[in-house]
Amino acid sequence: MTLTAGWTLPAPTVVTAGLHFPTSVAVAADGRVYVAESGLPFGGAPRGGRVWLLDPAADRQRTLVADGLAGPVTGLTWHEDVLYVSEGGAGRISSIDADGTRKVLVDGMPGPGNYHTNMAVVGPDRKLYFSQGAMANLGVVGLDAYEMGWLRRLPHANDVPGLDIVLTGASAVTRNPLPDLPGEQATTGAFAQFGTPTEPGQRIAAALPCTAAVMRCDLDGGGLELVAWGVRNAFGLGFLPDGRLLAVDQGADDRGSRPIGNAPDLLWEIRQGAWYGWPDFVGGEPVTAPRFAPERGPALEFVLANHDELPPPERPLVEFEPHVAATKFAVVPSAAERFAGQLVVPLFGDEAPMCLPSGGPKLGRYLLRVDPTDWSTHRMTVGMPLHRPIDVAFGPDGGALYVLDFGEFEMSDEGVQARAGTGCLWRVEDWPGAMSEVED
Repeated sequence: MTLTAGWTLPAPTVVTAGLHFPTSVAVAADGRVYVAESGLPFGGAPRGGRVWLLDPAADRQRTLVADGLAGPVTGLTWHEDVLYVSEGGAGRISSIDADGTRKVLVDGMPGPGNYHTNMAVVGPDRKLYFSQGAMANLGVVGLDAYEMGWLRRLPHANDVPGLDIVLTGASAVTRNPLPDLPGEQATTGAFAQFGTPTEPGQRIAAALPCTAAVMRCDLDGGGLELVAWGVRNAFGLGFLPDGRLLAVDQGADDRGSRPIGNAPDLLWEIRQGAWYGWPDFVGGEPVTAPRFAPERGPALEFVLANHDELPPPERPLVEFEPHVAATKFAVVPSAAERFAGQLVVPLFGDEAPMCLPSGGPKLGRYLLRVDPTDWSTHRMTVGMPLHRPIDVAFGPDGGALYVLDFGEFEMSDEGVQARAGTGCLWRVEDWPGAMSEVED
């Protein structure tokens, strides 16, 4: 990622504060604003996701729309007076009608492992598009899954391919923390349960649903289809005005049984039937390339033996800086004074020391503007420090930019250090007209 000159935004105003680790904001056609809290119990926050309505006609008074959602809630989309809520903790997507009626549309997605069922968007074909993140960092379940907690709850979960694959038989040997597996050590292969080795030439058939994929279904949840496979964790999805589907894919980390160094986050154009390279390629380059050498393990080897039988791995539109944690994006509306059709992307920031060795500078924690005419990136400064920007949205006329901050959240050698009630939704008025260019 090469940044050009930066841009400074006008000072924002608070729309609502005191949120518990929110992840998603959606704006209705009449200006109503919805915010979803994740339901993650960091810092003593209550369990269970919630959706709030902020009504501009009532001075943005906060009204509870839904609670008891399976955390983490990862996405919230408004379309034709229906809210689509992604409940990552349960592998499902629910709809909430204008009268508050909730209906489960998608259920039984694989997980929840490292990543979850992510946000859904409605396409020009009136299909519901969503992504399912990977269970493991790079296809092999390791002790990082135990430390993150899910291996203790789901010891027999693993990644599921969306295309037919053949394994090289590469496996990892770790200590065995699970009492139901014999022995002090465990040997684990790719796309296998923890403690299960694999053999060279072993074939695994494609399945639906699968992990590390973009899928779609009808608006009532029927007709599930695979769109594309090999997208590690497409946390953000959206359509350009010309109908192209884009995804923000979070790069793999230097952790676990298959660590990788310096893997960037990526912006993809999602094409039907394409393969995006996970778990053996990053941005079209093999994981065996020297640039991806990890600090926390040996050099990588391939886990798939049939690359020649798969579609050629796609190349990204944008490579973000490694570990900035690009999350979602919003497209500037056509009614905006400037930058119509461009993207604004929040960068959540690194999670050292869990995802990379500590000691370096903090990464991310700001916004980017991406110009799709040349896919150049431009830093946007909001005029105040953001803790963890995670989502953005625009008012109906494009004149107001909403920025959602997850709140105070850092990783440490002792685990998560977070403070409940520090999430905030900001509003930047007349952002395109008042934004000024500065030297980066």
